[in-house]
Order: sequence, then C-alpha cells, then structure tokens
Amino acid sequence: MRRIRVAVIGGGQNCEHDVSVASAASVRAALDPARYEAVPLTIGRDGRWSGPDGQVLGTLNSRSLAGSLDVLATCDVVLPLIHGPLGEDGTLAGLCELAGVPYVGSPLRAGALAMDKWATKLVAEAVGVRTARGRLVTDASTVDFTGPVVVKPVAAGSSFGVRLVEHEADLEPAVRQALELDDRVLVEEVLEGREIDIAVLDDPDEGRRTGPPLEIAVPGLFDTTVKYDGSATFVIPAPLDDTELKALEDSALRVYEALGCRGLARVDFFLTNDGLVLNEVNTMPGMTAESQVPKMFAAAGLSYSDLLDKLVRGAMR
Repeated sequence: MRRIRVAVIGGGQNCEHDVSVASAASVRAALDPARYEAVPLTIGRDGRWSGPDGQVLGTLNSRSLAGSLDVLATCDVVLPLIHGPLGEDGTLAGLCELAGVPYVGSPLRAGALAMDKWATKLVAEAVGVRTARGRLVTDASTVDFTGPVVVKPVAAGSSFGVRLVEHEADLEPAVRQALELDDRVLVEEVLEGREIDIAVLDDPDEGRRTGPPLEIAVPGLFDTTVKYDGSATFVIPAPLDDTELKALEDSALRVYEALGCRGLARVDFFLTNDGLVLNEVNTMPGMTAESQVPKMFAAAGLSYSDLLDKLVRGAMR
C-alpha cells in the first residue's frame, strides 16, 4: 500500500520562524512512517524555499517558485506549519488552493481574519463574545495613556512585540517597538483573570469537538520569553465548574465558526470576575509535542501521532 505523501512546510518570513521550524521538525518525526511519507519544505527568512534535500528551490517573488509548486504537486496533502504572517494568515492556504492540493487548517479568509486581532475582536463581538476594550493605533505619538495597558501588534504571534505598560513614559516606546512588527497596533485594557485556552478540532471520526481546557499559570504577562523558557506551568484540565466550562466551550465554537476556521484552532480567553473575555485565536498554533494543543488532546487520551493523523485525514476528506 502506497504511503500518503505529506508536504510539511516550516520556517517562514516572520519573527516566528524558529518556532515554526521546531513545529515542522517535530511533526515530521511524529507522523506514522507506516502510513505517511513526510516531505520537508522550508521557507527561509529571506523567502527562499528549500526542498527535501535542502536544495534551494527559489523565492516567493520569482518564477522559481514553480520549483516549490512542482514538489507540492507530487504530494497528496500539505501540512502548513508557518506561524504568523505569510503563512498562518491565509497566504499558504491560498497557495494550496491555487495549486489544487488539499491542506490542513483554515482556509484563506479565516486565516486572514484570525491573524488580524482587530478583525477578530469585531467578529467575536458581533456573535456575542466579549473582548477587551482597546483602540487601534498607527502612530506612536498619538496615543494617550489611560492607565495600565497591553500593547501588541495586530498581526504577530508568539507574543512578539507584546508589552505590559504600567507607566505613561513607557507607552510610546512600546508602541514604536510593536510598530516595527506591524503597521497597526492594539492598545488594550489590562484584564485581571485566569488565562484559559480551548482547542477546537474537526475530528474526521467524531466531528467537531473541543479538547480539555488548559490554564496558563504564570506570574505576570505570558510573553515570548516565558512561552519558550520552560517556566510556564500548564494545568490540564483547568479547574473549572460546569457553567464556566460550557461558557468557554460554547464561545470558542461560536468564534471558530464565525471566523470560518477549519481543521484546528486554539481559542484563548481570560476568565475574569465579570465572565469570560476573548483574547485571540490561533489557526496554526505551536505543534511540537510539548506545545499547548498537543498536550491538551493528550490529556484526553489522543496521542500526538494520532492527532496529526486526524488532521491529515480530515484535510483529505
């Protein structure tokens, strides 16, 4: 029986390049070799694609992109693991659509909407899911300080460019730093509450479902350093009462469906004294064995390899 060829794309032209490389390497190692042949494709920081043997195939801005498409055409399905802009934002989904190759994850429109934190807030509010009060900023010199705030680029992940600002003098520098990663920045109120993540999976065997809730237990801001230095504690399942859990799951599914997500997403919330508040949606979250989503489903008895198997089979239906 012929193995299914899975193009596993990692890397990317954004600040999450290294995170994506780690996800891709982990996924390639975990795919069942009896069923799948993992075909590595890597996009360098400069946009140059390299193939299974490390040979450079070209750049995104030249005709040599055809070399990458030639490799994709030999594959049965694509597993795009580019986190952030020029990947998770629908770019790779659009490429796969044009190439006519099935792919894991959300389609172009959902990826673009979910990557845009401002657009996500508008969609969530429209379907009755509360978000933090905030404002959209494009010029650091025009921001007024109204108390402690969180500054974040509109379209960046892994908490790159995110800063907690407690003093007026620090606001403009924080916005300028975030503007180095994006031309739009969110300045949001600081929320006091528990950080709870809900994973949504389109399971080809059981239908759309959520995994056990995960609580992030860290002192202070869950920033890029804390995310990757191993100091964060993940509590799975998060201790919640039935009412809290149902509200979180219902809201996660409502936002997932309103955005048009597909395959898999992680929906992040704050659970405050006034109820739940949506933080953001990740349509291609970290996917190493130690990342949040695989850990959440592992707690429900679904192994890392089996999770990947479901994602691939779901994309090929």
